[in-house]
Amino acid sequence: MTVQAMPQIKGRAIRPGDPRYEEARALWNGAIIKRPALIVQCADEADAAAALAYARRAGRSVAVRGGGHNVAGTSLVEDGVVIDFSQLHSVAVEPERRRARVEPGALWGEVDAATQAHGLAMPAGIVTHTGVAGLTLGGGFGWLSRRWGLTCDHLISARLLLADGSRVVARADDHPDLFWAIRGGGGNFGIVTQFEFALHALGTTVLAGPLLHDAARAGAVLRFYRDFIAEAPDELAVFVALRRAPALTWVPEHLRGTPVAMVIPCWSGDLDRGERVLEPLRRFGPPLLDLVQRQPYTAHQRMFDAGVPHGWGYYWKSHFLPPLSDDAIAVLVAHAWRPSSPASYTLLFHLGGAIARVPRAESAYAGRDAVHAINISAVWPEGGPDHPDINWARAFFQALQPHATGGVYVNFLGSEGEERVRAAYGPHYDRLAAVKARYDPANVFRTNQNIRPRGAVVREG
Repeated sequence: MTVQAMPQIKGRAIRPGDPRYEEARALWNGAIIKRPALIVQCADEADAAAALAYARRAGRSVAVRGGGHNVAGTSLVEDGVVIDFSQLHSVAVEPERRRARVEPGALWGEVDAATQAHGLAMPAGIVTHTGVAGLTLGGGFGWLSRRWGLTCDHLISARLLLADGSRVVARADDHPDLFWAIRGGGGNFGIVTQFEFALHALGTTVLAGPLLHDAARAGAVLRFYRDFIAEAPDELAVFVALRRAPALTWVPEHLRGTPVAMVIPCWSGDLDRGERVLEPLRRFGPPLLDLVQRQPYTAHQRMFDAGVPHGWGYYWKSHFLPPLSDDAIAVLVAHAWRPSSPASYTLLFHLGGAIARVPRAESAYAGRDAVHAINISAVWPEGGPDHPDINWARAFFQALQPHATGGVYVNFLGSEGEERVRAAYGPHYDRLAAVKARYDPANVFRTNQNIRPRGAVVREG
């Protein structure tokens, strides 16, 4: 298929052979190898509209790139058109109204910097180079979610470019079905060109940091952890990483490479109260290393960035989990330290709290009843599509399946087939398919965890 001429745009149109092409097509996940026919680095919304119209005329598939952090690599499409927002990443904060307007190429570190300048924040991811767009559209959770809910729960409005080229603003009282769908239904319904978020008064300091325990005691640590978080206040989130201690600056040299169970609390409320609440967690063991301290929220947000850099290979398998049973803990202990790569890890997210109190029908996000999400992550610094730890992740996932809810967080999905996509959208799938049929009946936006339009003839590819 020959590449037709693009209309004139303000940004850049980059094709194979352009000296900028290899850099432009590079994603966070170095396991993804795709070669688009055209990458349009948009300077404004009009460029995105021109690129979409061109792709439809040329009969080419479309991918949308925000932060490019998606593990499945859906920010690229083979031989298609990539609508790339990496040049559009401004964050405008209105501190008096506690609002932020964010462009679709922004990263969470940029949002954190802009909002924390006013002592404000909202729930976000746990790596600062995660993109705002993908995280929000899939739901979004992080250190503050038990206190204040999902990222998508803070979406006030979104400006979208629809498949037919029209532009709308979706909010609770305007296009309410579309507004419902984009809060958890991913990028199936249109291209968001601006987000408006509500913010909270956090201040700038949290009580947070990792506690490192010897992996030989992981069973006892996980059982204590399960009991400790059962009555945890909303201000507290405690994540767990099972891995070899990484070679990062905050890990003492003598512990690097040691198999550890890393318990990571983050307290976002009154700090004196937090000291009292965390005291039993910090005393248990005792740990090999206690790095819990009062620190800037932004410092805690970027603490793990260096362990998941751009260009490494990543392969994820994931479940939503109920409270940990002894049998589930036995599976975790049996599998977590088997990978060959020292960069591979298992991460257990602590959910519930404010996430679970939002009515299930309020948004398309389907995992509000889960107590945990688990991310089994094969990671290899050399990049490329293959690594032996992929088989480890698959076997671990299968062993844990009897102890899972059957659901999965859509942002943790790789390319796993329609059954897993339906598991991610859960009981909302049929309603999402109806909204999809209204706003994108030809399934133009299908380079994603795709929802087939209800009753439509759908093209593949």
